[in-house]
Amino acid sequence: MKKNLNQKLINLIEYYNLINSNLLLSKTPLKRKTNNTTTSFIETKLQKLEKLKKNIKLIKNCELKKNATNLVFGDGNPNSKIMIIGEGPGAQEDAKGIPFVGRAGKLLDQMLKAIRLDRTKVYISNVVNYRPPANRRPTEEEIERYSPYLINHIEIINPKILLLLGSTALNTLIGNEEVISRARGKWFDREIGTVKPLIIASFHPAFLMRQPEQKKLAWIDLKMIRDKIKKLNI
Repeated sequence: MKKNLNQKLINLIEYYNLINSNLLLSKTPLKRKTNNTTTSFIETKLQKLEKLKKNIKLIKNCELKKNATNLVFGDGNPNSKIMIIGEGPGAQEDAKGIPFVGRAGKLLDQMLKAIRLDRTKVYISNVVNYRPPANRRPTEEEIERYSPYLINHIEIINPKILLLLGSTALNTLIGNEEVISRARGKWFDREIGTVKPLIIASFHPAFLMRQPEQKKLAWIDLKMIRDKIKKLNI
């Protein structure tokens, strides 16, 4: 009888050791490992962007891709609530694999600086991710081919403000019925895939270099964006 009792006691001690009973019986609060939700969110977004980038690289039968040097995917802060969409890469963008790094890119940087923004506070991409030969406008077929990737790109970034630079970006995401000269300086409330950013269009920096007198209108658009940033507290 005593032997059986001792054996039961031994078994009981072994059981409590197995389930780490000192933690169960302790009055000290249990310290649990907590994940940083922001870090987790960033990692998830970066993973989605990397997957999208790989999918774009897998596009077949594309003349843009055949004639380009590099995929030009995106630049800036993927966690930003401000996204900028241009038309397509130029020669310097194609060489470096980064959007808006040529003369038009330098003007864009100055425009952003005027409203206290820079590339650490915005995210930039284009309608198409490979350079059209001789910097021509992408064809309707090319735009249609890259549109699903562009929409997915916008979904991943999930911006509150989406700035469309030039008629190609405007027509791709808002519709061919809009003309940049009349559409600029207006806010559009449209669904793009699963997201619904506030959209504004303005002149492309390359156009502003050819038509510098239009910079005064672009400045009005920039001030509208600045005011909206304050209103949305972003």
